[in-house]
Amino acid sequence: MGEISGVLAAVLSSGLGGTSIGATRYLVSSLDPLAIGSFRFGIGFLLLLPLTLLRGDRWPGRGDWAAATGLGILFFALFPILFNASLIFTTAARGALALSTLPLLSLVIGAALGAEALSWRKSIGVAIATFGVAVALLSDLTSAPSGAWRGDLLMMAAALCMALYGIWSKPLIRRSSPIAFTTMSMAAGAACLILLSYVRGSFAPVAGFGAPQWLAAFYLGAVGAALTFYLWAFALERTTPTRVAISVNPITASLVGAWLLNEPLRWNLAAGIVAVFAGIWIATTTGRRAQAARVPASGQA
Repeated sequence: MGEISGVLAAVLSSGLGGTSIGATRYLVSSLDPLAIGSFRFGIGFLLLLPLTLLRGDRWPGRGDWAAATGLGILFFALFPILFNASLIFTTAARGALALSTLPLLSLVIGAALGAEALSWRKSIGVAIATFGVAVALLSDLTSAPSGAWRGDLLMMAAALCMALYGIWSKPLIRRSSPIAFTTMSMAAGAACLILLSYVRGSFAPVAGFGAPQWLAAFYLGAVGAALTFYLWAFALERTTPTRVAISVNPITASLVGAWLLNEPLRWNLAAGIVAVFAGIWIATTTGRRAQAARVPASGQA
């Protein structure tokens, strides 16, 4: 049940992350990447902190403070800068497609670092899920805006940050708690972003914000940061980084992009959805041989 709940939390986190891509794409025309990240993770931290204190969750020990801070800067400062900057050049759908390289990066890096075992079933599931989002968004590639490749590369760099955070944070999360570790890491990243935004004067356009811009900013903080990354940490505590990284956010990003930004939505999205969830099922379930092998072992114990 712990493994299943971890995978479900990862899928929900990924889906909500996709809606955040659409909201960021909406804001990026009026606010720079630093300020967007400051709002997203500053609000996220302010919402997570009282929840963490009320729950009495276990905070990272002193020996893990430096690692938690470093990972927070990697994931909650560098990641949003790359993520937000990429959406200046590319569409929500293309950005999500580039971010969907995350499962492959997690699989390869995790295997190279010895963080998780590499199995054929897991590899096939990740490959099918990644192929599914590629098929879902393939028709959008021909109508890409000029210079979209820059955004694609920036988003792939953001995916690399996310993969490294997912792998390196897993043992730290186990020694504390998902929500407390996420809160501490988010605080480090948000403080870095807010300082940089203040120095660069990135908050100046906020004076002209209307209700839609404030709503998008609050959505990014409450859903795109607090809820999304709590679910991410919850999932990392219960399952492997590769399974956590299997992505459905290109699907939700495409839907939000079509709704808010009038970006094209193609028929092959349905086929992509089927392939994505087939890949998730394959990668997160064990084959009959593995199940049969475990039964005698548990009986002997």
